Formats: sequence, C-alpha cells, structure tokens
Amino acid sequence: MPAAEKQQLSEAEYLARERLADTKHEYVNGVAVAMAGGSPRHNVIATNIAGELRARLRGQPCRPTNSDQRVHVAHTGLYTYPDVTVICGQPETHPEDRNTLCNPRVIFEVLSTSTEAYDRGAKFRHYRRSESLAEYVLVSQHERLVEHFRRGVAHQQMRSASRRASEEILAAAGSLLHLDEIYL
Repeated sequence: MPAAEKQQLSEAEYLARERLADTKHEYVNGVAVAMAGGSPRHNVIATNIAGELRARLRGQPCRPTNSDQRVHVAHTGLYTYPDVTVICGQPETHPEDRNTLCNPRVIFEVLSTSTEAYDRGAKFRHYRRSESLAEYVLVSQHERLVEHFRRGVAHQQMRSASRRASEEILAAAGSLLHLDEIYL
C-alpha cells in the first residue's frame, strides 16, 4: 500500500473522504485501506446469496444488502463493506453518517485468496464485538464449502461446516439457504 494511504485518519476524516471516494475503503486501526474488487465467481456467489435471501425474506422484518452497504463495529472502530449483510428490524445508522449501518444481524463473506486469512482472523475478531451480529458465514469460492458461526448461549461461538448440496444454512433472519442455491 502506498505510504499516502497509510496515514492515520480520524473516523470523521475517513467518513468525509469515503463520501467523495471513487473506490471503497475499509477503515481499521485508524487507517483507510482500499478494497479490491471480487472475481466474477466471487460476485456471482455473493449475488446468489443476496438474491435468495431477498426472495425468502420478502414480507418479513429482515432484508439483505449487498457489498455497497458500509457496516460499523462501534466497539473496535472498524468500518467495512461485507459481501452480504442482513438487517432485521429498523436499521441503526452511525450518528455522523446515515449511510453506515451499525446493527447487522448476519454477515456473509465470500472468501478470496488474498483476504481469507483476514476474514477468518482479524476481521472476525472485530465482528465478534458487534452486539447485534448473531451469525457470520464464510463462503468458499474455490470449493463447495460454507462455514457458519453463530452466537449461542452467553455469546459463545458455535461453528458448523456444510458441503452437501442439499444441506441447509440457517440464517438468524429465519431463512434457510441450500448450498445448491449459493453455488448455482
């Protein structure tokens, strides 16, 4: 990353720059980091997830958004753009930026070779600090594999992995997805 992009920014500076930016940036530990675009396979998988959830959640209080939705984790200061976010109930937005969502219920990340370690590690640690987040779903684009983490009793994380075509992925929003719908 160029040195100019590594300069420390306040949250207010980040939000002001992001409003004018042509590309999306994640904000972590006071630094804005440009986000790379996804591969065609990555984008198809994310679109399949959002599309299936949209159809299944119609008429319910939950709805999916795509990767243009910025999400903020207040306890850590992270601002990011998950591949698919599910919101339930009234959206809670950032007091300084009404386009930033603060209450995601479910987050899906489609894994890329360049971001997989981050999505599993540091980013997941940020997401765990979100009080509203009930489920985190990691979706491989290289094999039919979905890893599903959900908050259980006393906020303990429970993990399950799905590989079979008919296996269901349960979302906290009350919707079931099958692997065949994700990997069309």
